[in-house]
Amino acid sequence: MAEDVQLSSHQTEKLLQFQDLTGIEEMDRCREILQTHNWDLEVAVQDTLNMREGSPSVYRPPSSSMPTVVTNFPNQRFYQAVRVWRPQGIFGWGYFLLTFPFNFIYQSLLSVMRFAWSLIHPDPRRYVTDPLGDVLNFIQSYQSKYGPVHPVFYQGTYSQALNDAKRELKFLLIYLHGDDHQDTPYFCRTTLANQDVIAFINTRFLFWACSVNLPEGYRVSQALRENGYPFLAVIVLRDNRMTVVARLEGPVDPTELIQRLQRIMNDNETSLVAARLDRQERSLNQTIREEQDQAYLESLRADQEKERIKKEEDERKEQQEREEHEKKLAEQFKKDEIRRLKVELADQVPDEPPPNEPDTIRLMIKLPEGRRLERRFRRDHSLKYLYYFVFCHDQSPDSFQIVTNFPRRVLPCEPTRECPEPPSFREAGLSQSEMLFVQDLDT
Repeated sequence: MAEDVQLSSHQTEKLLQFQDLTGIEEMDRCREILQTHNWDLEVAVQDTLNMREGSPSVYRPPSSSMPTVVTNFPNQRFYQAVRVWRPQGIFGWGYFLLTFPFNFIYQSLLSVMRFAWSLIHPDPRRYVTDPLGDVLNFIQSYQSKYGPVHPVFYQGTYSQALNDAKRELKFLLIYLHGDDHQDTPYFCRTTLANQDVIAFINTRFLFWACSVNLPEGYRVSQALRENGYPFLAVIVLRDNRMTVVARLEGPVDPTELIQRLQRIMNDNETSLVAARLDRQERSLNQTIREEQDQAYLESLRADQEKERIKKEEDERKEQQEREEHEKKLAEQFKKDEIRRLKVELADQVPDEPPPNEPDTIRLMIKLPEGRRLERRFRRDHSLKYLYYFVFCHDQSPDSFQIVTNFPRRVLPCEPTRECPEPPSFREAGLSQSEMLFVQDLDT
């Protein structure tokens, strides 16, 4: 087996996109155009379409007398100078002018014939409609032909395998199966069925495989550009991009395969270690930010809770002050109303009859604070005048009732809506001289 050119998954994806957008079937030509345009997909597609329409190129490469091709190998990078042939001398120019018409006609006819053939007999493998189905069909076909003893196949598309390997920071091993190649049966029955190979691959790689006779396998084959079978490629995260770091082609026995894969892993483990450290650092920073955000949110919630409690306390105090103010206003209004009523009702109390007037009653009235009042009323007067007399006194409580001494009973002397005209002194059964007590109802 031989180790070949590196090709990153990013470049592979651009290569396939360029082929789909331009319709150019030759993968070599697609890759050459993209390399010429420094792998700028948009500029390369626009330039290709412009040249087809006869418009001038939109791309101006750096001026150089000798173009340079960069080829990436697993452990080193080579810069190979490619010389462009130009006719020199009289014989050179003569040969060029003589053969130019024939070469032009030959190349034109060849291109037309290839184009016509592609229209009549298009390669069905170029149209990938169900990549996952292609992979699952290959796995089923492989197991039916070679048995279930093999490394665990990744049951997903090539793109999914790349994403999972990048996310899990694992090596991705690609196997392109050539159904019709003479070395394929030996490799599948001997190498891939070897228990040491199975254990080695299952514990260290994600293993993706597909047949090149299926559209998904053919698409990956055109991107990886294998030259022989069996074909294996190792892809790993490097500089934050999934990159092909090794290509293994041709038959190989189990021991040699393990040794080569181990050497490839050793050569590229540093990139995974760096990626793991970078991911751990980013994860740690993310954790610190989340903890800081959580602490900030808790502090914010505590401040909001304090603000809410303070606001509720201020509202409670404001409500209490408002109620106290309203209560004072109500009390003041009540006092003013009582003061007005005392002035108004004082005029309604009849004059006290003279002592020698018959059919009168003499009352001794004791106020709550101990002061005694004495007053005579006519017996046929209403008890309301007794109430007015006591109410209008400056030391009388605002709300009160008048009771007799013995037997103890409450006199219905206050006018109410139900009884606006209380009974007379005679009807109340009071004797000629009585001792009455004023009870404060607010205490």
